[in-house]
Amino acid sequence: MTGKEVEHDDERGHDLGPWWAGIGTWGAVALIVIGGLAAAWVFFRLPGTPGESATGYYQAAKIVAIGLVIAGSALLGRRRARAAATEETTEAERV
Repeated sequence: MTGKEVEHDDERGHDLGPWWAGIGTWGAVALIVIGGLAAAWVFFRLPGTPGESATGYYQAAKIVAIGLVIAGSALLGRRRARAAATEETTEAERV
């Protein structure tokens, strides 16, 4: 068999998207809170804090940033859906 004859399917049974793709709005809020708690953990130098505090703040900031992007995207999607629904009702009233 040549490489052209082989069928390439992804049969692993899992999604290839990023880990944060399906967490939703409440998951995004949880990420923001967890990131804030991680930053406070680094600030108070509690056990498990990295030797370089900038590293800890960087990791916390990444978590918060991912949460903010997901929350913003979810809220923007809801706003667009609401605008589309009101637009459909106004078009139905015109007819």
